[in-house]
Amino acid sequence: MKTVTYNYKRVYVWELAVRFFHWLTVLSLIVLVITGFIIANPPALNINVEATNSFWFGYVRLIHFSAAYILIANLLFRIYWAFAGNQFANWRNFIPYTKKHWQNIAHVLKVDILLMKDKNQKLSNISIGHNSLAAFSYFLMTLLFFLQAITGLSLLADTSGWWFPKMFHWVATLFGGDITTRYVHHILTWLFMAFVVIHVYLVLYHDYIEARGEASAMVSGFKFVRAERIKQNIKNFVDKVKDQMNKGSENANIENEDE
Repeated sequence: MKTVTYNYKRVYVWELAVRFFHWLTVLSLIVLVITGFIIANPPALNINVEATNSFWFGYVRLIHFSAAYILIANLLFRIYWAFAGNQFANWRNFIPYTKKHWQNIAHVLKVDILLMKDKNQKLSNISIGHNSLAAFSYFLMTLLFFLQAITGLSLLADTSGWWFPKMFHWVATLFGGDITTRYVHHILTWLFMAFVVIHVYLVLYHDYIEARGEASAMVSGFKFVRAERIKQNIKNFVDKVKDQMNKGSENANIENEDE
């Protein structure tokens, strides 16, 4: 059996800001899920202390809401970084508005999800940063997180003395009351948990199959990319610049002819 050896280059993909966002999100979600389930179904604690002197449930709520505010601020920062970060963090990666994006989504669904054989073996199908399906799923999860955040703030609005949660009092009214709002908030929690399981599985799957440092990249920031892919990207970039320069020359010629 013939063994094929490829030349890989170490490429800096995930900036410190992206890695910070990722791990702060992980920590916040763990805290939110644990405290959220305690709030949804508080345990009956048999303690020899008067209820007025025991405030453990209040502390659970405090931790839950603090983690929520941290996660909201963290996500707002990531949205800012989608405009300020490098090409792999850019917002254009997360919204499939081109034919190339949808082709990559179809490829990932076929090969990674349905585990069908990749007959073409196109090098461009292996994404350096997020593949288009993963990026689009993060975009959808961001939208759902905003729904999760406003339903949680709406449930807090009646008992909060702060103006910020009170801004979302209308959400419970929109859903027809606190009970439905709480159901939406709870169901979204399970959805996020399912997404995390799928996300971790696919990261480990890619790390095992492709051996490009998919998992360790979110610690170091570096991934291993085939040298041919980097050359291909450079060639595409040069060709794009040449096209822009040619178009600019054509426009200049047209303007001169008009004069």
